[in-house]
Amino acid sequence: MAAELPLRLQRIAQVFDSSRPLLSSELVFLSDLSPDELKFFKDIWAGADISRRYQVISQLVHLSEVDFKLDFSRIFIACQHDADERVRIQAITGLEIEENYVPIAPLIQTLREDSSAKVRAAAATALGKFAMLAEQGKLPAHYKDEIYAALLEVLDNSTESSEVKRRALEAISPFSLPRVKELIEQAYHTEDVKLKASAIYAMGRNCNPVWLNALLSELNNNEAEIRYEAAHACGELGAEEAVPHLLKLTGDEDAQVQEAAIKALGEIGGEHAKQALNKLAKSRRGRVRQAAESALKELQFCQDPLSLDL
Repeated sequence: MAAELPLRLQRIAQVFDSSRPLLSSELVFLSDLSPDELKFFKDIWAGADISRRYQVISQLVHLSEVDFKLDFSRIFIACQHDADERVRIQAITGLEIEENYVPIAPLIQTLREDSSAKVRAAAATALGKFAMLAEQGKLPAHYKDEIYAALLEVLDNSTESSEVKRRALEAISPFSLPRVKELIEQAYHTEDVKLKASAIYAMGRNCNPVWLNALLSELNNNEAEIRYEAAHACGELGAEEAVPHLLKLTGDEDAQVQEAAIKALGEIGGEHAKQALNKLAKSRRGRVRQAAESALKELQFCQDPLSLDL
């Protein structure tokens, strides 16, 4: 091991040589760093120029998404303290990929302490994934309490920015608690279109049938953003009652609303939705056809997870 360590440190140093191209084959040496290697990384990182730091962190996020065997979590945690907010946001994106509890404490710290509203908003969004895992019982109970408390603290903070509060509302929505339902209702009845859109998104993640009537109503909203979120939420709820309404939206004037409605049909399923998707899969409009084909695959997978056609 002693002979290998200097070579690995040399590889780490090469990553930050701006005169050389940044290669994925070298970035893999940043996976699963030991404490000594991480200290060396931090020292090199501190002296690297911002463009190289951003390039490195962005590519590490990409590698994490395509190869789950690689572990850059220690680097993502360390980079949450970078001077550049773009780097910090990328580091948070990397932590969001993780499936264990390790990122929770640093994300909560960032949500509470970071000077940038954009970074705090990103941290809130990332915590939303862990809120869902906690609600599903896939994390120890105390993490659920910590995540809920941190997000609620943001929502109760009258001085916090609207963007951070929106993301906190979306993140807290999986929790089946009375206060969460109350927060969603309050946001839904606001005059702020962006906040209302977040409330509708939250309804879908909350998975409570009580929201269905409101969602069906919002499928006819004049704002495309609201129709889009309502269609998405109907898919999350898996509400068959929404199918006739979603069918109408497959011809919406807004392309993103069309695609959201088609995707929701695939999530809801049923014979009526399947027939409509088969018809849409023959559309001359490329985006509609592709969306319908993807939705049919989703529907097929739900019916037969072992299907070899995927």
